[in-house]
Amino acid sequence: MKKIGIIVAMDKEFVQLRELLSNVSTTPIHHKDFVTGTIADKEIILVQAGIGKVNAAVGTVELINAFQPDAVISSGCAGGTGPLMNVTDMVAATEMTYHDVYCGPENLSGQVQGMPVTFKGDERLLRTLSEMMLPVTVHQGLIVSGDWFVDSPEKMLQIYNDHPDAIAVDMESAAIAQVCYIYKVPFLSLRVISDMPLNENQPEQYAGFWAKLADNSFQVVKQLIEAV
Repeated sequence: MKKIGIIVAMDKEFVQLRELLSNVSTTPIHHKDFVTGTIADKEIILVQAGIGKVNAAVGTVELINAFQPDAVISSGCAGGTGPLMNVTDMVAATEMTYHDVYCGPENLSGQVQGMPVTFKGDERLLRTLSEMMLPVTVHQGLIVSGDWFVDSPEKMLQIYNDHPDAIAVDMESAAIAQVCYIYKVPFLSLRVISDMPLNENQPEQYAGFWAKLADNSFQVVKQLIEAV
């Protein structure tokens, strides 16, 4: 893999990752700034697509059409569900699906009709990640996505009842994965846990996470890119 696209949703993530790039330049395409640069011997294309499924999908299509990356990585944050997880741990998605999609009784929960039940994370990227010495704990498993900021234990329990295997919830990963599936581009979602929505003190956790944004998560992205 010599050309890797990175998609983020928010300003803070974009600024942190941009600082990891060398030889930086910016190309505006359809009101989005695509920042190109290098990490080691890899060409990187970074874009802040915005929050939610539609923004994520549009940004991914623009990235693939304009730059033809060998792989796409989504970097950002997610709410964790695993009992052994802590804020600032990371999750790498082996599979992704939606928690807010229902296409009738002939489809499983989260499945878009005509699409797989889940979209798979790229095996090569996942294997490389699992073999690396990393500064944080990385959990691998199912990420579920939807256009809902999960800010209460009640909402998280509702999602968890439909997707008991989920280890994290976010607002973009499955949409990016669906686009990459359609375009046949390897994809990995790599997220840092910002909060645990099943905990009563979730709002304080989330605010505290952004106050001390976990720099380690962006170093993991950098290490992964250097290793593949």
